[in-house]
Order: sequence, then C-alpha cells, then structure tokens
Amino acid sequence: MPYDINETHDPNLKSWVESANAPGTEFPIQNLPFVQFESLETFLADDGETRVPEHYSAGVRIGDHLLDLQRCVEEGLFKDELFDALGTPFLDSMESILDADAEAWSMLRAGIVNILRKDGAVFRGNAGAKSKIILPIADCRLLPIFKKIPNYTDFYASIHHASTVGAMFRPDNALLPNYKWVPIGYHGRASSIVPSGSTITRPRGQTKADDAPAPTFGPSKLLDYELEVGFFVGRGNELGTPIHIGEAEDHILGLCLVNDWSARDFQKWEYQPLGPFLAKNFATSVSPYLVTMEALAPFRVPAYPRPAGDPAPLPHLYSERDQKLGGIDITLEVFLASKEMRERGIAPIRLSRGSFKDMYWTIAQLLTHHASNGCNMQPGDLLASGTISGPTPDSRGCLLELTWDGPGKPRKPIELPTGEKRTFLEDGDEVIMRGYCEREGFRRIGFGECRGIIAPSRA
Repeated sequence: MPYDINETHDPNLKSWVESANAPGTEFPIQNLPFVQFESLETFLADDGETRVPEHYSAGVRIGDHLLDLQRCVEEGLFKDELFDALGTPFLDSMESILDADAEAWSMLRAGIVNILRKDGAVFRGNAGAKSKIILPIADCRLLPIFKKIPNYTDFYASIHHASTVGAMFRPDNALLPNYKWVPIGYHGRASSIVPSGSTITRPRGQTKADDAPAPTFGPSKLLDYELEVGFFVGRGNELGTPIHIGEAEDHILGLCLVNDWSARDFQKWEYQPLGPFLAKNFATSVSPYLVTMEALAPFRVPAYPRPAGDPAPLPHLYSERDQKLGGIDITLEVFLASKEMRERGIAPIRLSRGSFKDMYWTIAQLLTHHASNGCNMQPGDLLASGTISGPTPDSRGCLLELTWDGPGKPRKPIELPTGEKRTFLEDGDEVIMRGYCEREGFRRIGFGECRGIIAPSRA
C-alpha cells in the first residue's frame, strides 16, 4: 500500500550537506534516491603507479554529494534494529537491501535522514565522520542501480499513447477491446539494458515497404525513443503464488526513468502475430537514480479517472486505496540535441512535457497483473510503464506520435535551432529525459536524467 506522509517529508527539514538545502536542487534531504557508484579517488600504489581503488558502493544522492551507506555502517551510524529488519549486516551494494520489506526500507530511510539532518544528534561528538561518509558527486562514477537485472517487462499503460498509435494503423478500431480490461505488456530483454549515457548503436534488421515484393535487411531508418517510468521489484513471490493488489506496492522499492529505444520500421514488419522483438531488444536505457516509493508519498494522486462507460477493473486489479492514491504526479520531459547543436554550443530543445498521472493503469495493477497467473517475480526485476503520453500533442512521449499529423497526412517534422529537421532520430542525436515531482507545501524532488546518443550501425 502507498506510504503515508511523515516527518521525512517535512519541507523545513534541512541537511548539514548545504547544497541539499538550495531551492533549486533536485536532491534535497526529502528525496534521497538510491544509487550504486564507484569512487574515483586515486592512491599511489607500491609500484609507484596511480590507481583508482575498487570501491563499488551503495549510496544515496544528497545535494551535490553521495552518502556511502557501507561507510555509515562502519562508523556505527545505524541502529542495530535496522539490520535485523533488513536481514543483513552490510549495506555494501543495492542488492543487499532488495529482498527486505517495506517496513525495513522505511526504517532505512529514517536512519539515513537522521544521519543527514542538520539538527540531528548523530554527529554530536562525532563530527569527524562527516568527511568519511560523503563524497562529492564529481569524484564518483554512477553505475547501474543493480549489477544484474534478472528480468525486464515493458507495458503499454498509457491510453493516450495506445489510442494515438492505434489510430495510425487502425483508424476505424484504434483501441483494441482488451485494452481497458487487462494491462498489456511483453517480456523484454534484460541483457541489453544499459545505463544512462551509454551510446546506442543504430540497429540493423528486416523491413518491408508496402509496395515491395520482399523485405530487405539494413539499418533502421525510423529509430525512435520512448519516454517511460520504470520500477524495480524488491521482495519477490513464490512460483504459483500471486501478489495481491493491496500488497503490490510493498514489493516495489522505487522508480526510475527508462528510454525503451524502438526501431519503428522493424516493428511494423515483425510485430504480428507475436508482438515486439528485434524492434525493441537492441537497447533500453535506465537512469542511475532510484527514487523510493516513500519519497514519492506527497505526490500520490488518484488513479486515472476512467471515462463513463469504461469498465471498472476486475476484482483482482481493484482496491479502494489504489483507486484513491494509485497515481503518481511525476512531470516528465524529453529534450533533443543533434551533433551540430552540441558542436555549436546550442542547448537541447524540449520536445515534450507530460505527466505520469495520465497512465490508465497504476503500477500496483501492473505488478499484480504480472504475478496474477503465479509468475514468480524476482528481486531486481525491472517493469516499465510503456510510452507515457498525455492528452495534448505536446505531451506525446515518442517521435512516432509527435510527428504524426493525422490519418493520411505526411509527417510533420520537428525543426531544430540549426535548421535541421527530424521525423525520427539521426546518427549523433542525443536524447535526454528528465523527471521531477512538485507540490505546494513540499520540497521538489527530481529523478535526474536518462541520456543516450545514437551511433551509426555496424555491418
């Protein structure tokens, strides 16, 4: 069930990490997203060579610093009850907390706040520990949030996206009859998930022009991005045992940004009858920050209001609490910078702005549905929302939608400040996704960025 608002969300709470108190920061003490990182500190080895020590760590972002959780353990800054709840004496990697429950995760958040709060008692007589437990973000390299993601599932949870795309290919039957009854998804490829900042090689595959007698093989000409929000499963479930809708969020550790890159020309040729395959599995970018469900408590909203005539969710996908607070108001933006723009020092342009609250299905419903047949979810599994699009043209979450001007009309290209035009992505283009939550009476919190640059295909 969704977390309640508590003292960790107090907008007046300050940190001794002064950059976390700046009005414009995405990472105040009220946020504390998890990260996995390695320090870039160097040392002089016995052989006279300068080296970077191996230090792969779990932490949280606070202002322009990272808090190293294992160093907090070594300094004795957490209470013993926390480790009993987590079931581990270590916090040396994100994997160490995955299989805990929501109560333990909440205890960990409270413990981190107590360490970082300006008015806390942790550092009375122990001020020397400060320099040992935090590192400037500039001295660290952010790593994938988990060393290995066991499974990846992508959904299709935006009714605005599904309706617009459906209208392109089925003008008389845009939304298939199952959409309002069952969350639609497919199993993606976990091995091709890459961290933010990774280069995305233009994929090669089969396409077939409408008037061609046979398909051809070559680089995708209709390469696209998809703006998505992902969430990571913490505690799993046994094979054969479903997850109840009222308990689904107890299995979700937090949310991140996801770019599910798509080759639209491959997709058109291959998706029937079994759905996405090579059009999707060549790369999926994931942001490095995991914003916890508890941090998002002030930004919960009702589930998407279903229009009159739409069916209510079936009983196994319905709970009053989820209907009341199942939505999350996350503002999401996509920016684009071509190679020429970067070379000329021109800032990225914003392509779209939308909100995660416009999703037809809640994240609890997505997880519940996934496990409803007894599928065993595993700690570290990634589930993504599918393209997030809103009701207006400027809130569409992919180029397939943004450049569509209606049935039978040619695509309307996006014009860049350099005079370049885009209907789909070109080599050298960089896509940047950002997300944040804000609400009067609370501190704004951010998700950071999810980035990727398109590189030419390889023969």
